[in-house]
Amino acid sequence: MSSNIEVKRLRFWSNAVFACFISLLLTQAALAGDAKTAEPVKVKVLIGAMFEIGQMQGDKAGEFQYWYQRYFANSEPMSVVGASNPIYCNAEAVCGAVLGMGKVASSSNMLAILLDQRFDFSQSYFLITGVAGIPPSVGTIGDVSWASWLVDYDLGHRWSPEEEPAVSPAFKPRAGYESLRSFPLNQNLVDKVYGKTQSVALQTSPSAERYKRRYSQPQARRKPRLLMGTHVTGDTFFHGPGLSREAQYITELYDASPYTMTEMEAAAIAQVINRLHGTQRLLSLRGAVNFDQGSASESTLQHLDPAPGNTAGGFDITLQNIVAVGGHLVDDIVAHWSQWREAEQ
Repeated sequence: MSSNIEVKRLRFWSNAVFACFISLLLTQAALAGDAKTAEPVKVKVLIGAMFEIGQMQGDKAGEFQYWYQRYFANSEPMSVVGASNPIYCNAEAVCGAVLGMGKVASSSNMLAILLDQRFDFSQSYFLITGVAGIPPSVGTIGDVSWASWLVDYDLGHRWSPEEEPAVSPAFKPRAGYESLRSFPLNQNLVDKVYGKTQSVALQTSPSAERYKRRYSQPQARRKPRLLMGTHVTGDTFFHGPGLSREAQYITELYDASPYTMTEMEAAAIAQVINRLHGTQRLLSLRGAVNFDQGSASESTLQHLDPAPGNTAGGFDITLQNIVAVGGHLVDDIVAHWSQWREAEQ
């Protein structure tokens, strides 16, 4: 009798395990079918910031936190194979991600996102955003700038200036990189977005206003405003009047518009986007959180490593200025998508 009971129990559990196994296979098949048949998200705008300091909310903000709070607070993070950070998308097909600092991290993460078949970027606007430095002869802390050109600072030859004192600046373009070292953006698009966002009010802070008085240049001491010009991408945080002049020299060599902002990613990201979708809908928006050189009363090293309490003091308000300007544009694109979608590329 007991043996019959054991046989029945064995049959019961075998059937149960088999049923669970079949159920699992059917579930996996259904998921695979859904993945194959699901329509990709037709992304209207992809926002790429470079870093976040901590959490997405509730602590000191990095470049992505205010974007997250404005567009993605109710969005689930989606992992992307090959990307170091997730992507977020809201119900209006606005997506955003932290791409990483520097050329390699930012461009490789962008490539992974663009190759993910869950997303359709064929009609997307690409908005690359972040903080930057600015020459005091051009602008001030809290300024926000739309790029008209993206120029690479590194693709060339450099030498110690004392070794060739008759040749200044100590830079020469390297042949063979002509299509990689500068990207003229769609000027019609840049003019359009500049016009649409020119009325956005920009903030300043008491600490930034005090800091700016160290500088004698009128542009450095004024209130923040919206600019347009060349953003220079370098893997080094270059500082000092000599390297600032070199950056301007490079933009002149490449027949670009005047050097306005220094950053570390956009020209590399532009290479990736250009290969897959072209740069006709690429925009770069940067905000100045520091000057690219010290004041007349400090050396370059003192400016690089300031004493406590001697920083520019405009980091958070500049982040808010960036999102105020960029968000104004994103909202317009979403509200009038039929017009933006059909805009000439």
